[in-house]
Amino acid sequence: MEYLFVLVLGLFAGTLGGVVGTGSSLVLMPALVIQFGPREAVPIMAIAAILGNLGRVIAWWRDIRWRACAAYCATAIPGAILGARLLLTIPPGVAELALGLFFLSLIPVRRWLARHEIRLSPAHLALLGAPLGLLTGLVVSTGPLTVPLFTFHGLERGALLGTEAAASIGMYGAKVGTFQMLGALPPDVILEGLIVGVTLMAGSFIGRFIVLKMPPGIYRALIDGLMLVSGLTLLWAAAR
Repeated sequence: MEYLFVLVLGLFAGTLGGVVGTGSSLVLMPALVIQFGPREAVPIMAIAAILGNLGRVIAWWRDIRWRACAAYCATAIPGAILGARLLLTIPPGVAELALGLFFLSLIPVRRWLARHEIRLSPAHLALLGAPLGLLTGLVVSTGPLTVPLFTFHGLERGALLGTEAAASIGMYGAKVGTFQMLGALPPDVILEGLIVGVTLMAGSFIGRFIVLKMPPGIYRALIDGLMLVSGLTLLWAAAR
Protein backbone atom coordinates (compact mmCIF):
# COMPACT_ATOMS: atom_id res chain seq x y z
CA MET A 1 0.00 0.00 0.00
CA GLU A 2 2.88 2.39 0.73
CA TYR A 3 4.36 1.81 -2.74
CA LEU A 4 0.94 2.22 -4.33
CA PHE A 5 0.51 5.52 -2.51
CA VAL A 6 3.88 6.75 -3.82
CA LEU A 7 2.94 5.79 -7.39
CA VAL A 8 -0.45 7.49 -7.25
CA LEU A 9 1.21 10.55 -5.73
CA GLY A 10 3.79 10.39 -8.54
CA LEU A 11 1.05 10.54 -11.18
CA PHE A 12 -0.47 13.56 -9.47
CA ALA A 13 2.96 15.18 -9.09
CA GLY A 14 3.78 14.58 -12.77
CA THR A 15 0.49 16.16 -13.82
CA LEU A 16 1.19 19.14 -11.60
CA GLY A 17 4.69 19.49 -13.06
CA GLY A 18 3.25 19.26 -16.55
CA VAL A 19 0.87 22.12 -15.79
CA VAL A 20 3.05 24.62 -13.91
CA GLY A 21 6.58 23.50 -14.82
CA THR A 22 7.53 22.53 -11.28
CA GLY A 23 6.11 20.99 -8.13
CA SER A 24 6.80 17.31 -8.77
CA SER A 25 9.67 17.16 -6.30
CA LEU A 26 7.83 19.32 -3.80
CA VAL A 27 4.93 16.85 -3.77
CA LEU A 28 6.92 13.62 -3.92
CA MET A 29 9.98 14.37 -1.79
CA PRO A 30 8.29 14.28 1.64
CA ALA A 31 6.67 10.92 0.81
CA LEU A 32 9.96 9.50 -0.49
CA VAL A 33 11.87 10.72 2.58
CA ILE A 34 9.35 9.07 4.91
CA GLN A 35 9.26 5.86 2.83
CA PHE A 36 12.96 5.41 2.01
CA GLY A 37 14.88 7.94 4.13
CA PRO A 38 16.72 11.04 2.81
CA ARG A 39 19.81 9.12 1.64
CA GLU A 40 17.80 7.01 -0.83
CA ALA A 41 15.03 9.52 -1.50
CA VAL A 42 17.36 12.08 -3.12
CA PRO A 43 18.83 9.77 -5.82
CA ILE A 44 15.39 8.17 -6.38
CA MET A 45 13.92 11.61 -7.00
CA ALA A 46 16.83 12.58 -9.26
CA ILE A 47 16.24 9.56 -11.50
CA ALA A 48 12.49 10.09 -11.50
CA ALA A 49 12.93 13.78 -12.31
CA ILE A 50 14.86 12.94 -15.48
CA LEU A 51 11.91 10.93 -16.81
CA GLY A 52 9.38 13.54 -15.69
CA ASN A 53 11.26 16.33 -17.44
CA LEU A 54 11.76 14.14 -20.50
CA GLY A 55 7.98 13.88 -20.74
CA ARG A 56 7.68 17.67 -20.81
CA VAL A 57 10.49 17.96 -23.37
CA ILE A 58 8.67 15.54 -25.69
CA ALA A 59 5.35 17.31 -25.14
CA TRP A 60 6.75 20.78 -25.96
CA TRP A 61 9.67 19.88 -28.26
CA ARG A 62 8.86 22.45 -30.96
CA ASP A 63 8.68 25.32 -28.46
CA ILE A 64 12.01 24.79 -26.66
CA ARG A 65 14.51 27.68 -26.80
CA TRP A 66 17.78 25.78 -27.01
CA ARG A 67 20.02 28.84 -26.77
CA ALA A 68 18.61 29.77 -23.37
CA CYS A 69 18.84 26.14 -22.26
CA ALA A 70 22.50 25.89 -23.29
CA ALA A 71 23.44 29.17 -21.57
CA TYR A 72 21.88 28.05 -18.30
CA CYS A 73 23.26 24.49 -18.40
CA ALA A 74 26.83 25.68 -19.10
CA THR A 75 27.20 26.63 -15.44
CA ALA A 76 24.27 24.83 -13.80
CA ILE A 77 25.55 21.33 -14.63
CA PRO A 78 28.96 21.81 -12.92
CA GLY A 79 27.11 23.38 -9.99
CA ALA A 80 24.81 20.36 -9.71
CA ILE A 81 27.80 17.99 -9.69
CA LEU A 82 29.39 19.91 -6.83
CA GLY A 83 26.11 20.05 -4.92
CA ALA A 84 25.54 16.31 -5.27
CA ARG A 85 29.01 15.58 -3.87
CA LEU A 86 28.37 17.86 -0.90
CA LEU A 87 24.96 16.30 -0.25
CA LEU A 88 26.42 12.86 0.46
CA THR A 89 28.49 14.28 3.33
CA ILE A 90 25.48 15.74 5.17
CA PRO A 91 24.08 13.65 8.08
CA PRO A 92 20.52 12.35 7.36
CA GLY A 93 18.79 14.39 10.07
CA VAL A 94 20.48 17.55 8.90
CA ALA A 95 19.48 16.78 5.30
CA GLU A 96 15.78 16.58 6.20
CA LEU A 97 16.00 19.80 8.21
CA ALA A 98 17.82 21.59 5.38
CA LEU A 99 15.29 20.41 2.79
CA GLY A 100 12.36 21.58 4.89
CA LEU A 101 13.84 25.01 5.62
CA PHE A 102 14.82 25.43 1.97
CA PHE A 103 11.30 24.76 0.70
CA LEU A 104 9.85 27.23 3.21
CA SER A 105 12.42 29.88 2.28
CA LEU A 106 11.43 29.60 -1.40
CA ILE A 107 8.06 31.22 -0.68
CA PRO A 108 9.39 34.74 0.07
CA VAL A 109 12.21 34.33 -2.48
CA ARG A 110 9.76 33.52 -5.29
CA ARG A 111 7.53 36.43 -4.32
CA TRP A 112 10.53 38.78 -4.30
CA LEU A 113 11.53 37.65 -7.78
CA ALA A 114 7.99 38.13 -9.03
CA ARG A 115 7.92 41.76 -7.85
CA HIS A 116 11.03 42.65 -9.88
CA GLU A 117 10.08 42.46 -13.53
CA ILE A 118 13.53 41.99 -15.05
CA ARG A 119 14.21 40.65 -18.57
CA LEU A 120 17.16 38.27 -18.32
CA SER A 121 19.63 37.74 -21.17
CA PRO A 122 21.45 34.44 -21.93
CA ALA A 123 24.44 35.89 -20.05
CA HIS A 124 22.25 36.36 -16.99
CA LEU A 125 21.04 32.76 -17.28
CA ALA A 126 24.65 31.54 -17.35
CA LEU A 127 25.55 33.72 -14.37
CA LEU A 128 22.64 32.43 -12.26
CA GLY A 129 22.99 28.84 -13.44
CA ALA A 130 25.94 28.02 -11.16
CA PRO A 131 24.29 28.82 -7.80
CA LEU A 132 20.98 27.28 -8.84
CA GLY A 133 22.77 24.17 -10.09
CA LEU A 134 24.58 23.91 -6.76
CA LEU A 135 21.26 24.20 -4.92
CA THR A 136 19.71 21.56 -7.16
CA GLY A 137 22.52 19.17 -6.29
CA LEU A 138 21.99 19.87 -2.59
CA VAL A 139 18.24 20.19 -2.12
CA VAL A 140 16.53 18.05 -4.79
CA SER A 141 14.68 20.76 -6.72
CA THR A 142 14.89 24.46 -7.46
CA GLY A 143 11.96 24.48 -9.88
CA PRO A 144 10.18 27.31 -8.01
CA LEU A 145 13.25 29.44 -8.79
CA THR A 146 14.13 28.24 -12.30
CA VAL A 147 10.57 28.64 -13.61
CA PRO A 148 10.53 32.38 -12.73
CA LEU A 149 14.09 32.62 -14.05
CA PHE A 150 13.08 31.48 -17.54
CA THR A 151 9.91 33.55 -17.28
CA PHE A 152 12.07 36.66 -16.82
CA HIS A 153 13.90 35.63 -19.99
CA GLY A 154 10.60 36.14 -21.81
CA LEU A 155 9.36 32.55 -22.03
CA GLU A 156 5.84 31.41 -21.26
CA ARG A 157 3.60 28.35 -21.47
CA GLY A 158 4.99 25.74 -23.89
CA ALA A 159 8.33 27.49 -24.43
CA LEU A 160 8.75 27.93 -20.68
CA LEU A 161 7.78 24.36 -19.78
CA GLY A 162 9.88 22.73 -22.48
CA THR A 163 13.00 24.86 -22.01
CA GLU A 164 13.00 24.55 -18.23
CA ALA A 165 12.51 20.79 -18.52
CA ALA A 166 15.39 20.42 -21.00
CA ALA A 167 17.69 22.39 -18.70
CA SER A 168 16.59 20.30 -15.72
CA ILE A 169 17.48 17.09 -17.54
CA GLY A 170 21.05 18.36 -17.85
CA MET A 171 21.28 19.11 -14.13
CA TYR A 172 19.61 15.93 -12.94
CA GLY A 173 21.65 13.85 -15.38
CA ALA A 174 24.85 15.32 -13.91
CA LYS A 175 23.53 14.68 -10.41
CA VAL A 176 22.67 11.04 -11.13
CA GLY A 177 26.06 10.54 -12.78
CA THR A 178 27.76 11.91 -9.67
CA PHE A 179 25.74 9.59 -7.41
CA GLN A 180 26.74 6.66 -9.63
CA MET A 181 30.44 7.54 -9.46
CA LEU A 182 30.26 7.83 -5.66
CA GLY A 183 28.48 4.49 -5.25
CA ALA A 184 25.16 5.98 -4.11
CA LEU A 185 23.03 4.27 -6.77
CA PRO A 186 22.48 0.59 -5.90
CA PRO A 187 20.21 -1.38 -8.28
CA ASP A 188 17.14 -1.14 -6.02
CA VAL A 189 17.40 2.65 -5.91
CA ILE A 190 17.69 2.82 -9.71
CA LEU A 191 14.63 0.58 -10.11
CA GLU A 192 12.59 2.61 -7.64
CA GLY A 193 13.60 5.82 -9.40
CA LEU A 194 12.58 4.45 -12.80
CA ILE A 195 9.21 3.25 -11.49
CA VAL A 196 8.42 6.61 -9.92
CA GLY A 197 9.75 8.36 -13.03
CA VAL A 198 7.30 6.55 -15.31
CA THR A 199 4.39 7.97 -13.30
CA LEU A 200 5.89 11.46 -13.55
CA MET A 201 6.27 11.10 -17.31
CA ALA A 202 2.65 9.98 -17.68
CA GLY A 203 1.55 12.95 -15.64
CA SER A 204 3.53 15.31 -17.89
CA PHE A 205 1.36 14.37 -20.86
CA ILE A 206 -1.81 14.72 -18.84
CA GLY A 207 -0.72 18.19 -17.76
CA ARG A 208 -0.18 19.27 -21.37
CA PHE A 209 -3.92 19.23 -22.00
CA ILE A 210 -4.75 21.66 -19.20
CA VAL A 211 -1.72 23.98 -19.11
CA LEU A 212 -3.23 26.68 -21.33
CA LYS A 213 -6.33 27.05 -19.13
CA MET A 214 -4.68 27.88 -15.78
CA PRO A 215 -4.84 31.57 -14.72
CA PRO A 216 -1.53 33.04 -13.43
CA GLY A 217 -2.96 33.76 -9.97
CA ILE A 218 -3.88 30.13 -9.39
CA TYR A 219 -0.41 29.06 -10.52
CA ARG A 220 1.34 31.30 -7.99
CA ALA A 221 -0.94 30.28 -5.12
CA LEU A 222 -0.48 26.62 -6.02
CA ILE A 223 3.32 26.82 -5.94
CA ASP A 224 3.36 28.66 -2.61
CA GLY A 225 0.97 26.12 -1.10
CA LEU A 226 3.12 23.22 -2.28
CA MET A 227 6.28 24.73 -0.82
CA LEU A 228 4.55 25.37 2.50
CA VAL A 229 3.14 21.85 2.83
CA SER A 230 6.33 20.13 1.66
CA GLY A 231 8.57 22.22 3.91
CA LEU A 232 6.47 21.59 7.00
CA THR A 233 6.26 17.86 6.22
CA LEU A 234 10.04 17.55 5.93
CA LEU A 235 10.55 19.48 9.17
CA TRP A 236 8.16 17.06 10.84
CA ALA A 237 10.17 14.13 9.45
CA ALA A 238 13.41 15.68 10.73
CA ALA A 239 11.92 16.07 14.23
CA ARG A 240 10.83 12.40 14.45
